Amino acid sequence: MKRRTGTQKTDPAASRYPEYTMTTSGNHRLRVAVYCGSSNGNNPAFAAEARTLGAALAAAGIGLVYGGAGIGLMGAVADAALAGGAEVIGVLPHLLNEKEIAHTRLTALETVPTMHERKARMAELADAFIALPGGYGTLEEVLEAVTWAQLRLHAKPCILVNTANYWDGLLTFLDSAVNAGFLKAKYRDLLRAVPSAADAVELIAAHANALVSD
Repeated sequence: MKRRTGTQKTDPAASRYPEYTMTTSGNHRLRVAVYCGSSNGNNPAFAAEARTLGAALAAAGIGLVYGGAGIGLMGAVADAALAGGAEVIGVLPHLLNEKEIAHTRLTALETVPTMHERKARMAELADAFIALPGGYGTLEEVLEAVTWAQLRLHAKPCILVNTANYWDGLLTFLDSAVNAGFLKAKYRDLLRAVPSAADAVELIAAHANALVSD
């Protein structure tokens, strides 16, 4: 396992991960940032779908970027991706690394000083974002990714896997925000919801194929 510490701002991502930048040549190894809970929740379907997502990413030849922990849904998706032969990069802030929750069998584990730098690094490495069920942290991470898309800082897919209708409340809120005039309707679809991990991977593959064909 490779460990990297600090933000290494003077070291371009491409020098650490040669296939970092997506190109139209089709040579880029896609990576997806997955946000999810550090617990399993109280429905076995949550962990099952996390494992399904990890396996589906590996089967599609897509790398996983995630928060670096070995517990909860985070550990489940990472373990399944690793079992399928996928590249798995964890990004963990020092605060959480000190709690000894780091996954010990990743392709690479980067440690960064702050939560803000963790999010920025994950976004830098990823070509798309998927959220599985989770709490405050998961919600904050995926909504920040969508906000960046709204501001045209990136054009990467942002997808919710709505296992056991977990995200229904958020989806209802977003519709309410449109109706109340706080969210423009044209931005509502920046956050897509799908019923399964397979659907999420299919969306990402379609997005990548569209970029290659442009």
